[in-house]
Amino acid sequence: MGIEKLKNFITGDSGEELEEKVGDDGYYTTTKQEVAAQTTLSGNKVMLLEPRAYSESQQIADYLKNRTQVIVNMKRVTPDQAKRIIDFLSGTIYAIGGHLEKLGGGIFLATPNNISIEGTYSDDSKTDKVRPSSKKTNDDDDNEDDFF
Repeated sequence: MGIEKLKNFITGDSGEELEEKVGDDGYYTTTKQEVAAQTTLSGNKVMLLEPRAYSESQQIADYLKNRTQVIVNMKRVTPDQAKRIIDFLSGTIYAIGGHLEKLGGGIFLATPNNISIEGTYSDDSKTDKVRPSSKKTNDDDDNEDDFF
């Protein structure tokens, strides 16, 4: 019996649930074997999505709940819709313990907590722009979606 315990310790095959229990909803209560099988089957997929309306934000959240990384391009929505989508995704990401990173103008990487993001990304376009601080001009309306 002692050899079996040692073997399980070395291989990590204890059959116990992972430590990342999130809640009673059952999204993250899974065994190590299930995670290994899921990783092998899904191949660590990345979804590339360009929502055209706020109503598509639930689909993005469903991918995240199923542990799929999502790159979201906000170029096809208005700045107001993009803000609403990001707000919705921020709540989803908070709930699952994931991460949201801006990759560029209107492009975001949303990842569940089983994916780690390393490194930094600098946006050089911000240093090239000069905005007047005291006067609002018509050109400032074009910069409204700088965040997106």
